[in-house]
Formats: sequence, structure tokens, C-alpha cells
Amino acid sequence: MATRTPEEVFAHHGQALGAEDLEDIVADYADDAILVVQKKVYRGKDGARQVFTQLLGDVPQAQWDLTTVFADDVLYLEWKATGGGRKVEDGIDTFIFADGQIRVQTVVYTVQQA
Repeated sequence: MATRTPEEVFAHHGQALGAEDLEDIVADYADDAILVVQKKVYRGKDGARQVFTQLLGDVPQAQWDLTTVFADDVLYLEWKATGGGRKVEDGIDTFIFADGQIRVQTVVYTVQQA
């Protein structure tokens, strides 16, 4: 099977996030992934699971608005989300892809009442 491109990985990631399918989200991460989220470091699939459990709790059943810029194996993402009576208007992520998976991700966002 051919290795997925960063665009394919991110398309799957977005579908899984929209469906709130935690295990499908986690499947996109490398076993040794590094996530730096809100100034804390998380590692591996267990770390990704922790991060997305929090995010899905912060804005449940969210409607997402994404702006992406790909540069080779790097993705810069600005995002907004509204759900569960809350909103995020300042989400910024950076992804680094390797071997068809997410290897590194940084995330910062602020949750507000909608």
C-alpha cells in the first residue's frame, strides 16, 4: 500500500474529528508522535487520545472552519469551532507528517462561551 500524502492524512483526520471518532483520530498519529498542546507535551497515540478527549469535550458536536497551508510535509492550520455552547476563534496548529502519519503537532486555542 502506498504511503498517504500529508493531504490525505489530514483529510482523514478532519473526517474522523468531525465524526468525533476518537480511535480513528488517534490512528493518524505515529507511535512516537509528539504533541505540544497549550504548553504541555504529550507523546504517542496515548498522548493524542488525551489531547482529543479534551478538545472534543471543550467543543462537542462542533462545526469546524479550517484554513490550511501545506508546504511539503508541513501543514499550518488556523481554525475555528463552535459546539456545546462554546466556541474557539483563535485555534492554530502546526503539523509535521512522516511516513503517512502525523509525527509532530503543536496546538493552541482559547475556549469561550458561544
